[in-house]
Amino acid sequence: MDPANIVILAGLAIGLVYGAVGLVSGFCLMSSLRGWWAKGDSRLVRTYALAMGTGVLVTQLLAAYGFVDLGKSIYLQPTFSVPLMFAGGILFGYGMVMSNGCGSRALVLLGKGNLRSFVVVIVLGITAEMTLKGLIAPARIVLLQASQTSATATSLPAWLSSIGLHGTAARLVAAAAIGAALVIFAFAHQPFRRAPGQIAAGLVVGLLVAAGWFATGYLGADDFNPVPVTSLTFIAPIADSLQYAMLSTGLSLNFGIITVAGVFAGSLITALLTGRFELEGFSSPRHLLRSAGGAALMGAGGAMAFGCSVGQGLTGLSTLALASFVAVAGIFAGTATGLRGALRVRPLAQIKVSSTKTA
Repeated sequence: MDPANIVILAGLAIGLVYGAVGLVSGFCLMSSLRGWWAKGDSRLVRTYALAMGTGVLVTQLLAAYGFVDLGKSIYLQPTFSVPLMFAGGILFGYGMVMSNGCGSRALVLLGKGNLRSFVVVIVLGITAEMTLKGLIAPARIVLLQASQTSATATSLPAWLSSIGLHGTAARLVAAAAIGAALVIFAFAHQPFRRAPGQIAAGLVVGLLVAAGWFATGYLGADDFNPVPVTSLTFIAPIADSLQYAMLSTGLSLNFGIITVAGVFAGSLITALLTGRFELEGFSSPRHLLRSAGGAALMGAGGAMAFGCSVGQGLTGLSTLALASFVAVAGIFAGTATGLRGALRVRPLAQIKVSSTKTA
């Protein structure tokens, strides 16, 4: 079979599994942090940490043994803009709180009949395309050119190599340090250790990240018709999916587009089989406006940061790229701003109560 077709089939399989696991486990960074900070329940956060740790460890092992060249990915570029990536992460994190979930979560919820997520997906995709190639793109490019820097080391293993630890040893030491810390954090919590479903979800999602790298970097390797080396990410792929839906005769399927379709299909099939499918809508015009505004921030911010809570938080971080650490820090900062402090996004129920008292 042609390597490009193998990549398409692999992307579909990865998307189907992610959609099913995401629906059953509630895998979502925003929900995880909200549950941890508001209710003291850190099980979902530890699921996310386990996925991060698993992704780092397995991805770096694949790279160490030559199954994938991570240097061909968008994350390990010789130049990047720290201010732009951090600001993009903040916008994405804050928008994620406004929309009550990230792009991947919106796809999963759309599969179970949540029509609010349909608006989020459409607005996110349009805004991301505007920021990558449309009306907002010139401003993004100007900011990028004005603030980008050339890094002597693009990743943590490369930095270790610059101080004397070279080759595979640098890669494995960096992976062991970051991956082990995340896995230890996950299993240090007794309630999490008693939640086999969450443990399985974290492991599976982390392995899906590595599977994406293996599919595009090894199975899809073709000198005459190379495919982009990538894995799970949802900002640009959602934008590409909308464009493909409108102009499919002039475009071709790729790993990202088919993964987006797979996530939706996996969630839909799982929802139907488990009786979870239920149509839901907005509670008020204010609710719609907030969700759409949050989706716009996620689309623009994710394009600026080169990824989302999955694209950078899991896939980017699995490469140990220094730029990904910057983007992830921005995403966490934006999410924290939306959930806590003076700029926190207040629940709609609280706003209704306040309006009633004022009247």
